[in-house]
Amino acid sequence: MKAAVMKAFGRQLEVIEWPDPEIGTGEVLVEVNYAPVLPYMEEVISGKRKYLLKPPMVPGAGAVGRILKVGPDATVLKPGDWVLCDATVRARDNLLFPDITLQGLSARGEGGLALQKYFRDGSFSEKIRIPTECVTPLGNIDESYAPFWCVMGTLLVPFGGLIAGALQPGETVLISGATGNFGSSAVAVAIAMGAGIVVTPGRNTQMLKELVNRFGSRIKPVELTGDFTIDQSRMKSTAGPIDLVLDILPPSVPSEVSRNAVLTVRPYGRAVLMGGVGMLGGPGLELPYPWIMRNNITLRGAWMYSAVAPLKLARLVKSGQLDLRQWRITKFKLEQINDALHNSATDKRPFSLTVVNPGGIRGRS
Repeated sequence: MKAAVMKAFGRQLEVIEWPDPEIGTGEVLVEVNYAPVLPYMEEVISGKRKYLLKPPMVPGAGAVGRILKVGPDATVLKPGDWVLCDATVRARDNLLFPDITLQGLSARGEGGLALQKYFRDGSFSEKIRIPTECVTPLGNIDESYAPFWCVMGTLLVPFGGLIAGALQPGETVLISGATGNFGSSAVAVAIAMGAGIVVTPGRNTQMLKELVNRFGSRIKPVELTGDFTIDQSRMKSTAGPIDLVLDILPPSVPSEVSRNAVLTVRPYGRAVLMGGVGMLGGPGLELPYPWIMRNNITLRGAWMYSAVAPLKLARLVKSGQLDLRQWRITKFKLEQINDALHNSATDKRPFSLTVVNPGGIRGRS
């Protein structure tokens, strides 16, 4: 099969012939129709992000495609089914706190690297081998809609955070990082989950206006000034008590910005940390112990999402609560993978996604 291979960090991907994956029990072989290209994938390939990967390998996180073959223990899935492939692979020998690898992207610790030795190659290829539990059936979908399902790879991250924070219908949630790629997706998911008000702080005034135009009066934008006292006051006063704060800021943002957002949550409120703040060094959050204790604040981290999250989010899409056609899809052939990486990194338009089509372009979006 053809695949885009990373032979070393800092080198362009090369589209070459690569061995076809062979499946065993508990695995599925999928023909990749479309694979999303993350906005920061170029940084992963260059080595700038210092993700745990061992080249040579095929990068690419997640895919939408059709099943080619199932393992002998599959009881529902069958060849020809449209499926969503989730890149979050969990080890099966410790269900309490499993090691995790993000197939084609990264790993968590030494255990994740051990798992990556087998589930190494990602979705920038014509075929992908994936654990059966990482496959979500999509039913009978129109092929023209298939690339839009790639948006799920972005939506699932904030969806996992909002579930971790136990967001309830009618609640007020503040999305710290709302104008970014994952943050704006978090806004869309929060609205679909029934949030009464979504507070969206940020400096990108154009994006703040875009969020209001898309989702209406439930969006309460807060233009940040950089003065933490003023910004915190604005965030607190914009929409009344904040029930939940979801921080999903990128690594480039100082920890003080996250800290300021977390401190806006009401007494007995919750805060979920799932961004990249601190990954490039710098001080920690330094949240005040008395404030957490006396206000009964629930603070938790969330990395990725639960194994059932893709199925739950797919149901939200199928119910009509979340419209994937809001996203602008730009398609590239597999042979254009390096152009696709650059496009994804530089396309700053809101609600845009770059995808790779290993079988060739089939229609435009």
